[in-house]
Formats: sequence, C-alpha cells, structure tokens
Amino acid sequence: MSDNKTAPQTMEEEYNPDGAKRLEWAKFVETTVLDFFGGHKLEKMTIEDGNGNKAKLGKTKDNGIKIEYSSTVLM
Repeated sequence: MSDNKTAPQTMEEEYNPDGAKRLEWAKFVETTVLDFFGGHKLEKMTIEDGNGNKAKLGKTKDNGIKIEYSSTVLM
C-alpha cells in the first residue's frame, strides 16, 4: 500500500503550516525575485501569488532595495 500523504519537511511545517508558507514566500522574494530585480536593473516591481501574498520592491535613493510584504492567512 502506498501512502499519498506528503510528510512535512520541517517542524515549522508540522506545527505552524501558515507560518511556514509565509517563510517560504519571504525566502522566494528575498532570493529568486531579488536576483531577477537586480539582474534586470529594475526600479519598481510588484508581485502577487494569487493566494493573498504580495511583495513590492523598489530602489531607494541610496541604491538600496526596499521590500514590502503583505500576506493573507485563511482560517
């Protein structure tokens, strides 16, 4: 018999699945999206995953990058 359930990979996924999803979103934005933003020399970018998670990236006056997050958790 095969069990189709996927086992959680971390304690966070086991005990706080919504928190784990927010951490995954933040990790994605701070790695993949940030690399894309910087690599293409963009000034502003807004992304949304369709599940209520959003991020806005923008260049600051001192050539830094500002990231704003918002996320939605359904209970």
